[in-house]
Amino acid sequence: MAREKITQSLGELNGPLLIFGGVYSNLQALQAMQEVASQQGFLPEQIICTGDVVGYCAQPEETVQAIRDWGISVILGNVEIQLGEGAEDCGCDFSPGGRCDLFSRQWYPYAQSQLSQASIDWMQGLPDFLEFSFSGKKALVVHGSYFEEADYVFASTPWSTKQANFEATQADVILAGHCGLPFHSMQDGKAWLNPGVIGMPANDGEPHVWYMILQETVFGWTFMHHKLTYDHQTAAKLMREKQLPLSYAQTLETGLWDNCEILPEAETQAQGKPLGLAR
Repeated sequence: MAREKITQSLGELNGPLLIFGGVYSNLQALQAMQEVASQQGFLPEQIICTGDVVGYCAQPEETVQAIRDWGISVILGNVEIQLGEGAEDCGCDFSPGGRCDLFSRQWYPYAQSQLSQASIDWMQGLPDFLEFSFSGKKALVVHGSYFEEADYVFASTPWSTKQANFEATQADVILAGHCGLPFHSMQDGKAWLNPGVIGMPANDGEPHVWYMILQETVFGWTFMHHKLTYDHQTAAKLMREKQLPLSYAQTLETGLWDNCEILPEAETQAQGKPLGLAR
C-alpha cells in the first residue's frame, strides 16, 4: 500500500524567509547556517528546510538533534522516508552499480547505525509538503517534485515537467530540493526555486554551499541566492575518521563532485564553473 502523503499548512508567512535543504549530516554547515540566521534575526517560524537532513557526512544524530531543537519547518526528504521505514537504501534511485550507488552503500548504513529511536520517530512525524501564502502567492515546498520525492528537477529540466507540478498543485511558487544544485526557473507567472543544499557544494569548484532568502517588496516579492562558507575542513576530516566515502570528503574540500551520474548534459558541462547566482 502506498504511503499517504501529508501536507502541512503554515498559513500566511511574512518575509523575509530563509530556505535551505540537504544538510546531509553536515553539522558544521548547519551550525554556520544557524549563525547566519541568528545574525540576521530570522525566527524559527521564518525558516524552512526542504529535506534530507541526513546524508553523506559524519554526524547524522547530532545534525537531527540540532534541527529538531531549532524548531524550524522541515519536510521529508527521500532519505528520511527510507530511514523512517527501515529501508535498506537511501531511495535516491541511483543507477545500480554506479559510483553514487556504491557510495550510498557506505554512508546510508552508517547513518542508520548512528540514529537514535527518538530521531527516527521525529522523521516519521514530518510532512511531505508545506504550503503557505506569501505576498499574495500560493507557495508549496516539495523535496524532489510533487509527484515523487526522488525526482531530479534541474534548471535544464523542460518547463513542461515543472508546469505539470504547478497544474497539479495550483501553486504559484514551488520550493524544491533533492537535486543538489541551486537554481531558479520562471515562466508564465510561476516560479520554481531551488535554494540548493548546505551539506555538499554545488559542483562549482568552490567549497561554499548555498541557501536562499525570500523577501517581500513594495512591488510584491523577490528571491536571492546566497553562498554559505563554513568549516568544511572539519567536516571532511570527520568523514575520513569515520571511514565514509573518501570522494565525498574530497568534494567538501574541492567543490567538485566525484561524478555527474545524476546530471543532465547542461549541468554536467557546467561542472567547475561559477554559478553566477549570488546577489
